[in-house]
Amino acid sequence: MSTKHFAVIGHPIGHTMSPFIHAELFRLNRIDADYSVVDIAPETLDTEIPRLLRELDGFNVTIPYKSAVIPFLDSMEGVAKEYGSVNTVRSSDRSGRTTDPVGFVRALGAAGIELKGRVAVLGAGGVCRVFAGEAARAGCDVTFGVLESDIPAAERIISDIREHHPDFRSDIVKINELAGEFDLLVNATPVGMYPKVGNMPVQKELLKNCRAVFDAVYNPENTALINAARECGCKAQGGMPMLVWQAAAAQEIWLGVEFDPDEVVKVISAATEYMNAHFTGKQ
Repeated sequence: MSTKHFAVIGHPIGHTMSPFIHAELFRLNRIDADYSVVDIAPETLDTEIPRLLRELDGFNVTIPYKSAVIPFLDSMEGVAKEYGSVNTVRSSDRSGRTTDPVGFVRALGAAGIELKGRVAVLGAGGVCRVFAGEAARAGCDVTFGVLESDIPAAERIISDIREHHPDFRSDIVKINELAGEFDLLVNATPVGMYPKVGNMPVQKELLKNCRAVFDAVYNPENTALINAARECGCKAQGGMPMLVWQAAAAQEIWLGVEFDPDEVVKVISAATEYMNAHFTGKQ
């Protein structure tokens, strides 16, 4: 059987965990495959995407091309059309999907966190659309905590979600005015990411009224927000499990494989060790 070829595309792409994670996942199913990193300049997108569709078995898509790749595809599957975002392309049928929602939901489930009730989503960027959309799908009420400059972006997200979920209940507040009790608080901002690991997007006092916290930041493994949440008695989960589970979902699409959750936990642990050794200054 010939080697299969996959990659992640974006611009700019510096350090990325994707090659390590996919190599570990390929190993679990004894898949003969390689995974590369392709930095595509915007002015070459029209030629590079068709080339990759010919030469690769599939590829992942990261910033800033999750929407830009769509015109090159023949179809969008699953919830990709709803979110207007593609992070996984299968070349055989030129189809696009997004595995971010699957990664998010599986990461919550593995941590014993239920997606229910009142949810606070911090931020209004691209991944916020996924978190809020999945909360809407689960029947949750969502409060967006944002900077004043991001209020229009949050309003657009709400409008887009209501096209698919007309009964979606939501509101927007300035992040420093966020208050009340929440079943889940989700950090979709980069605050707390290495190297500025001492920063938190909200005050610790707010966490005393939260049952659970999910931080999409995966470097460091335990952000200041995660540590503070646990000190307040919250269930808390960082971003590495979501990163690994969305990669596993991509391989399910490309290869039709299945993953044992217990084996994926080992990959999450290995990925965390790799990150600590290469990307955190702990080596």
